[in-house]
Amino acid sequence: MNIREIYKGKRIFLTGHTGFKGSWLLTWLHDIGAIVKGYALEPQSKDDLYNDIGGDQLCTSIIADIRDVNRLSIEMGSFKPDFVFHLAAQPLVRLSYGIPLETFAVNAIGTGHVLEAIRGLDHPCTGVMITTDKVYENPENGIPFKETDKLGGHDPYSASKAAAEIIISSYRSSFFNPLQIHDHGKSISSARAGNVIGGGDMASDRIIPDIIRALTNDKKISIRNPMATRPWEHVLEPLQGYLMLGALQYQYPGKYESSFNFGPHPDHTNSVEVLTRRLLERWGDVTDRIEFNQAEQLKEASLLNLDISKANYDLGWEPRLNFQETVNITADWYRDRHLKGMDARGLILRDIHHFETLY
Repeated sequence: MNIREIYKGKRIFLTGHTGFKGSWLLTWLHDIGAIVKGYALEPQSKDDLYNDIGGDQLCTSIIADIRDVNRLSIEMGSFKPDFVFHLAAQPLVRLSYGIPLETFAVNAIGTGHVLEAIRGLDHPCTGVMITTDKVYENPENGIPFKETDKLGGHDPYSASKAAAEIIISSYRSSFFNPLQIHDHGKSISSARAGNVIGGGDMASDRIIPDIIRALTNDKKISIRNPMATRPWEHVLEPLQGYLMLGALQYQYPGKYESSFNFGPHPDHTNSVEVLTRRLLERWGDVTDRIEFNQAEQLKEASLLNLDISKANYDLGWEPRLNFQETVNITADWYRDRHLKGMDARGLILRDIHHFETLY
């Protein structure tokens, strides 16, 4: 499958384009030659990745809230997209404890608003709705989750994303039934990705940004849950999966309208402490910067794995980077940006072009 040929010249409506993953996907789509309209809130700071890459030069940027269904519908309808990639979200587990109602409103009802806007389009459209690996009810028994496993969530973030999946399924059954796609023309899927890392993420309460801030400010690295294991993957891995999924929906309407997991191979899952030590080694820092902080412990799953066999079998997708390569590429991006002053967009394109050679 030639992703570049499929998306070149296509009209892409991208929610969450000012975020970390959104900025990477926007850069990739612009490099491909797609026409992108972004819809999201303002970046949190002038130092965010979106501003660092000059995101306004890469798309038509609409700064608005997905909770405003009227504005969202007007902006999407006037653009007439071929594809909708829905990434906008309140993405932080710990923050969801502080703003639970906002988290539910953005992640669940906001997803419903995106689907409703798609329903209002008068032309065929392919939609990929991005949720998370945390949508599953997690007994923490180490068994990788399949797409058919029970949805749930202890914390408000996980529960809000599980609710989003239920809303997506409802719209797909009620309004976008794949068996009737030749009548309505809408192809809707959902994508569940693991813990994504990569250059340029500077969000609060995330392990990689916390490490980078400590390194660049010569401070200690505080780790809350050192033994928590996660399916770490480079940001380009799931983005490649989203693009492949959307492309196959576009090429074969009615065949790929379901949910898909995108994560690393099971033996690439590692603990927070291992991730931290590997990144420090790659950075070249030999000092003992790590300190363990047991304060303010909020409930977060300590064990999480995804079964990615469906994406492999149905889409032909599989992760191409092992854990060490993922850490190396991530550390190199931050080091080249923060210590060498290299161009942020150029660094993203460097990683994209290298990654494309692996497919």
